[in-house]
Amino acid sequence: MSHSFDTRRVPPKDDFSRAASQRTLFESDDETGRPLAARMRPRTLDEFVGQEHIVGQGTLLRRAIESDKLFSSIILWGPPGTGKTTLAMIIANTTRAHFETMSAVTAGVADIRQLITEAQERRRMYGTRTIVLIDEIHRFNKAQQDALLPHVENGTITLIGATTENPYFEVIAALVSRSRIFQLRPLSDEAVMTLLRRALNDSERGYGKRRIEITPDALEHLVNIAGGDARVALNALELAVESTPPREDGVIRIDLTLAEQAIQRRAVRYDRDGDEHYDTISAFIKSVRGSDPDAALYWLARMIYAGEDPKFIMRRLLILAAEDIGLADPNGIVVASACARALEWCGLPEAQYHLAQATLYLATAPKSNSCGAYFKALAEVEREGKIEVPNHLKDSSRDGKALGHGKDYKYPHDFPGHHVAQQYLPDRLRARRFYEPSDQGYEQEIAARLARWSNIRNIGEENDG
Repeated sequence: MSHSFDTRRVPPKDDFSRAASQRTLFESDDETGRPLAARMRPRTLDEFVGQEHIVGQGTLLRRAIESDKLFSSIILWGPPGTGKTTLAMIIANTTRAHFETMSAVTAGVADIRQLITEAQERRRMYGTRTIVLIDEIHRFNKAQQDALLPHVENGTITLIGATTENPYFEVIAALVSRSRIFQLRPLSDEAVMTLLRRALNDSERGYGKRRIEITPDALEHLVNIAGGDARVALNALELAVESTPPREDGVIRIDLTLAEQAIQRRAVRYDRDGDEHYDTISAFIKSVRGSDPDAALYWLARMIYAGEDPKFIMRRLLILAAEDIGLADPNGIVVASACARALEWCGLPEAQYHLAQATLYLATAPKSNSCGAYFKALAEVEREGKIEVPNHLKDSSRDGKALGHGKDYKYPHDFPGHHVAQQYLPDRLRARRFYEPSDQGYEQEIAARLARWSNIRNIGEENDG
């Protein structure tokens, strides 16, 4: 267990000052001996980059931190390198409460009990609150989490849990219900770029005192491959700088080749806002539509490798599931929707499986664009304008008695086969057909069913004649 203060005794109240917290958590006798990512960790909310949805100006969490009124426990949930621990450290730097850190990987129930005993004593003697950061809280088993529960509930400690796993699955429900969940998102490319430039320019903690030239394509490569993880980007920058000898003029020059070596990924020519973006997604969708699973997987892998937004890819698959498959395989949209949800829950890299599953299912499914029949109906609405609803189809619950609305309507469930010949389109459009099922997959059954109903309707019209 790692403590931010000496817990063998309860220190005097003055030891809980903001300055003491800052010295313990952020300062080091040898800044140069620490990794760049650790040195560049933001110390204040103003330095914090990204996550505006939870710590932007005016947000609840920011107000609580700035006013030192974080009384309720919180769980910070998000991918690695998005600022969970940094945010907890900023809270430690801001609060006048006593701050403890504990790793769920190494701590046991005995450590928790010791921490709670000291927190109770501190509260009794000095009225000082205790805030506890538990990193990777999902690693605690149920017994360890249960040991925390009563003390979170009675306010002995204010818990800050940090986790990369979904707390609704990995943390006991009772602890979740007593905490506010804040979900951190992968950092945007702009945010990662800001952090890299800050590291290059910062003379105190970064490389501002060294002469470094980094080409734009090298910097963009580090950003793209980092995938929203600030630590990955800063570690790669550090490796590139520290492993590259300066030239005769004293300048360390980092080009794309060095950036590829630093992050162990080759750059793929891909502009997320230009032709490569649109051409590659076009090739991907056309491959799925054309029922070529191998080509579809290739273009999918190329986009993911180059750093394309996986949600953009999944949105296009959801559209394709209705536009190009539709009722030929109604499960297409079900699979695509389930995989889209899994992408939200899991994120990359695990969600690559779900992107691949959706791609393979849709690429190998029977195809039909019959859902486009809707646009034929829409064109008819635009052309014909307002046409009155036939009287027997009108709502009978309001004007049935007075105006005869709904009169002569035939309730299909009262007839054999739960179907009865009846006119549903307005008189002017009664012979119009919009939907034409294909001969693919499930639509073969639909076509046969519609033909059977059409025969019943024709026989009914002949009898009426």
